[in-house]
Amino acid sequence: MKITLLVTTYNWKEALARCLESAFAQTRLPDEIVVADDGSREDTRELVRMYAEKSPVPLLHAWQPDEGFRAAAARNRGIAASSGDYLIVIDGDVLLERHFCEDHERFAAPGRWIQGSRVLVGRERSKIILEDGLCRLGPCSRGIHNRKNAVRSRFLALLVRGARDPLRGVRSCNMSFWREDAYRVNGFNEAFVGWGREDSEFAVRLAHAGVERKNLKHQALVFHLYHPENSRESLPQNDRLLQESIESKRIRCEKGLRNCKTIKLPES
Repeated sequence: MKITLLVTTYNWKEALARCLESAFAQTRLPDEIVVADDGSREDTRELVRMYAEKSPVPLLHAWQPDEGFRAAAARNRGIAASSGDYLIVIDGDVLLERHFCEDHERFAAPGRWIQGSRVLVGRERSKIILEDGLCRLGPCSRGIHNRKNAVRSRFLALLVRGARDPLRGVRSCNMSFWREDAYRVNGFNEAFVGWGREDSEFAVRLAHAGVERKNLKHQALVFHLYHPENSRESLPQNDRLLQESIESKRIRCEKGLRNCKTIKLPES
């Protein structure tokens, strides 16, 4: 199958550079990489252009104007610009263990979407990585938290059960799904503006559409670089939108993926 790696970013080109470098080092390369940019400055555009020249696979840049935190809309534009049968969604501030894409592909199955876990990297270790470049991280590395998540084991991964609560631990920094399932629910809900819950609401509508969630731990590892927390100002409104989707058993959002107009990608 053709795999698209979808990388969401906003004005942190240093972290995006490390993320892309880890993507280039995969044992199973994605067939394309799409940077879904929520309105970054020109310096991010220049970085993507530079990395596209040395990327082992096509590297596209889907940009939208900066009109506040609009991660749902950015991801939809990235999906619309992509051509993969299967999409792996990450944030631009994570480092991928070198088997990351291989692991997602191994556990992909029809009628299933995958929720991966993450390893948190501390402030000082993150600073060193950003300044000095990639390093090999593992469960015994200094400066990481919840280090049990850094153990890669296919045996342990097979023991992990599915989530009884479809909302628990939903994080778009490490998830994957079939393109046709994304279109079935009309992608991410662009009514969500500001940080929070747009990924949970997407997961709820997938569940309503009959797409099963698979929790994946000890495979498809990502290391999340430290950054200050985003503003929670929009959380009450986003919580209400999420609850509406739960109570109404909504499958398709009104403003989503199918509303995306033809995207003109900047030259790389």
